[in-house]
Amino acid sequence: MIRNAPQALYRRAKDYVQDQIRAGFWKPGDLISSENQLVQELGISRMTVNRALRELAEEGHLVRISGVGTFVAESKPQSNLLRITNIADEILARGHSYICRVLHLGRESASMPVASALGLPTGSSVFHLICVHSEEGVPVQLEDRYVNPELVPEFLAQDFGEHLQPAKYLLRVIKPDEMEHIVEACHPSYEESKHMQIDANEPCLVLIRRTWSRSKIVTFVRLVHPSSRYRLGSRMPVNGAHRDS
Repeated sequence: MIRNAPQALYRRAKDYVQDQIRAGFWKPGDLISSENQLVQELGISRMTVNRALRELAEEGHLVRISGVGTFVAESKPQSNLLRITNIADEILARGHSYICRVLHLGRESASMPVASALGLPTGSSVFHLICVHSEEGVPVQLEDRYVNPELVPEFLAQDFGEHLQPAKYLLRVIKPDEMEHIVEACHPSYEESKHMQIDANEPCLVLIRRTWSRSKIVTFVRLVHPSSRYRLGSRMPVNGAHRDS
């Protein structure tokens, strides 16, 4: 029978969740029924429910946090690709709470890829910072940043957190005159998925940025965003285009 076909059951689960959201029973930020509860409510297998929730998360309707539960997604925040922005300012401007958790801050010898990205010899001393930025308690960006100590010697002495973020500090002490942005889509590493509380198979948007000042590369950063929680975009005029006033 059609109603028992796997595809029909899978769509039934997706439709049920979306109907609950559209009807206002589950609002943005609400914790929805667990997989076990949905299995009981819909009378279908847990594998089918899991697939439905996974795809709804990939489509941006839900946010799944490992060990916590599944939530109705807020509207995805968007970061501008054409400007160096501070994520804390973006989050606070939306009226949301912001948390910065520093996972690592220290000095180390640059590997070949890092040294190449910073325009330094392999093995050069560099500063390395890893931190997670959260909005309303949900991780939205993992920042993995390397800094040239010669250009920002006091970087390690800063107390990074809610009141001072790496991007904000760097914009205070240097005058950037050039930047390079590369956007990639990838799956997070095990450590990244753990720190961002996402499934290891969730697609992520990765913004790789290098910033120059006076012809020297100051910093090289990799910003990882769960695709279900964040988006990157920009708007710009097209050469030769004009708009009548």
